[in-house]
Amino acid sequence: MNVRETKGEGMIQISVEGNVDVNTAPRLQQSLLEAFQKSRNVVLDMNGCPYMSSAGLRALLIAQKTAASKGGTFKICNVQDAVMNVFEMTKFDKVLDIV
Repeated sequence: MNVRETKGEGMIQISVEGNVDVNTAPRLQQSLLEAFQKSRNVVLDMNGCPYMSSAGLRALLIAQKTAASKGGTFKICNVQDAVMNVFEMTKFDKVLDIV
């Protein structure tokens, strides 16, 4: 899995390429938390992520809680169908801001 950070106006975008699983989720979580140290608003672009395990869901939940505690936003975009199915089955589509 590769993680790339891009700074935008008033936000940071994190782009993920590859699977997010038990081995790679800690790296994603760390990248998201570091982004929230730089900005209150973070966007996660999941266009390059074909698979996410429950470990990845945990990282996203932590990011969502971090955004709420800072009065910021955490948005997820370009979610592939397989990952969206996981979000829907776990009801994370109701918890996360998916655009």
